[in-house]
Amino acid sequence: MVKSVLAVFAVVLIAGTLSFLPAANNSQTWKGYVTDTWCGLDRANKPPTVACTKLCLNNRGAKYALFDVVHNKLYVLNPQAEAAKYTAQMVAVTGTLTDGAQMVTSDGTVSGSTILASSISAVPLR
Repeated sequence: MVKSVLAVFAVVLIAGTLSFLPAANNSQTWKGYVTDTWCGLDRANKPPTVACTKLCLNNRGAKYALFDVVHNKLYVLNPQAEAAKYTAQMVAVTGTLTDGAQMVTSDGTVSGSTILASSISAVPLR
């Protein structure tokens, strides 16, 4: 009886552990500019500048964001301190996507997504 209870417990434990594996492997990579949420949606036509990005961060309540040049989408970047190192640069960001971010934009506060970055690296412009 004890052996069968232990066997069932072991199967449940292993099945529960395996259910978490796909979540750990849903890492993605995005390419774009590190900008801010205030001006970030305007990045399809012009790249950000350090001065503009910092102005929006300091005076508009914006956050560091990634403007994805492939899909023309804006994402809040976390950690913010790591994003700050790449202000106005073209980068590759690897991480996971979460919903529910509130972005302060020139159009008001809008819902969006956050990239929880595991790595951010500069991409040379060609």
